[in-house]
Parts: sequence; structure tokens; C-alpha cells
Amino acid sequence: MASLISVSAQDRETFPSVPFGIKHALADDPLLSLDRLIDLAARLPRHSIEFNGGNVAINQNPDTVPLVEMEPTEIVRRIREANAWMVLKRVEQVPAYADLLKGILDGVARDIGHADAADAGFTNIEGFIFVSSPNATTPFHVDPEDNFFVQIHGEKYFHIIDNRDGSIVPDAVMEFRPGAHRNLTYKPEFEDRARVFTMNAGDGCFVPYHWPHWVRTGSSYSISMAITWKSTAVKRSNRLLAVNAMLRRYGLPQPAPGRRPTFDAVKIAAITALRAPVEELRRLRSRGLSAAE
Repeated sequence: MASLISVSAQDRETFPSVPFGIKHALADDPLLSLDRLIDLAARLPRHSIEFNGGNVAINQNPDTVPLVEMEPTEIVRRIREANAWMVLKRVEQVPAYADLLKGILDGVARDIGHADAADAGFTNIEGFIFVSSPNATTPFHVDPEDNFFVQIHGEKYFHIIDNRDGSIVPDAVMEFRPGAHRNLTYKPEFEDRARVFTMNAGDGCFVPYHWPHWVRTGSSYSISMAITWKSTAVKRSNRLLAVNAMLRRYGLPQPAPGRRPTFDAVKIAAITALRAPVEELRRLRSRGLSAAE
């Protein structure tokens, strides 16, 4: 079976270290049509839907984000003129979308020499579908996972900034702090280090873990999807950053991940041991809920 996402041989050599452009065969998938997304917005729990006005700044203050006074289904139905930005989160909650995401990453995994997504280490697979009005902006931020981003309808301009030396987003800002908003400080000079992907239906890009980016739509409404996963290395880094943030709150700022590997390993072992009972309780509770259903 042909892969739904095409990654060139050259880009396979650098995956997953740097961004690159991709082609895909998802633009005509019925699950990603506007009509089906209206239905999806009605089916998802409200906490899995986020939306606001589309006329925000790249450097948007989270406290002044413009709101949209419409129901989610109405926003999707009227997206051409709603002046809105919306994301339908964790669409794998709906089985048809879970199957779609797994099929996409199974194909990528085979292309890079693995049996399937699990064999390639693509775990915690999630999908996020973005429905945006013309000329809408997604502010500057980073994401805690790897991501194949595919454009389904309209045009989108994806600006990915090289922060490998930590000069754009400092180490302390990368740490995970409960309650912290995802929007980050942006300066126009960051564009000197940007790679900009101009995407229409059938185009996309790979966004590596923690590479800062911002996005804008063109003159048409836009439908896009982020296919995300966490590798073992990403999960390890996320745990370490959470520990570092906790210690920083107690006045103990920590070196960035990788600078003291032995100390990193100690902190990860400690947080893993502390979290084990909580994870087991969640697993048992999930099994109980499944049995009740």
C-alpha cells in the first residue's frame, strides 16, 4: 500500500532532526472535508475544541486574545467569513480518525525501514485539525512532540525558526510549567533564521520537537492537520524539562538537557519512580471504565 505522506530519501537521512517539506495524498480524504469536520466538532467533547479570533499577532498577549461568540459547529460552517481560528484536538478519540492517523504513520514507518509505527517508536499518536478563516495567524510557540503537518485546503505559510543554539527561545522558557501559556515572545529579526514553507493542498512539512514556529493562512479559508507522536527520546526530554521547571520554582535553576547527562539520568529516574503509582492508578481506572462501558 502506498504511503499517504511522501518523504524524500535525502530527508529520511536527517529525520527527525531538522524540518523539511513533504507531499501527501490526504487532500481529498472525506474525513477532512468541511462537512465532516462540522460533524466532528459536534462529536468531540468541548474541552477538545479551542477557538478564538483569527486576527491575532505573531507575538500575541494571551490575556488579550480576541474571542468568537459562536458555537464550534457554527464556526466551521461559517469559516469563510467567521474571522476565526479553531483547532479540533485529539481527533483520534473518534475511531475513524484514529485509524487514519495510524495508517499515515504506518506508511511513513515503512518508508524509513520499519514494520509499522510502533516498530518505528511512534507512540502517543495524536491528531489536531486546524480550521481557520482567511488571513488568520497562529502565534509563535513550540510543541512538545514531533509533527507531520499537512495542508488540506487553502494556502498556509509556516515559519519554522532554528533555535538549536538556544538564542531564540532560552532553555528556561522551554521548561514545562503548569499554567504557562504556549505563546512565546517573538521578534522580527527571528526571520533571519526562519525556513518558510508555502503550502497548498497536497503540501506539508515536518516540524521537529521543540522547533519554534508561527503560521498564517492566505486569502482562502484553511484546513490543516498535525499528525503528532512522541518518541522515547522526546518523552525522556519532556520528563526532564518538567523536573527542571519544578526545581527552578524552588530556586534551583538547572542546566539544559544534555549538558550533564549523568545528572539528567538521575532526575529522570526519580520522576519516573514518583510517577509510577499515579500512572498505574490511571491505567486501572481506565480499565475499570472500559469494563463499565
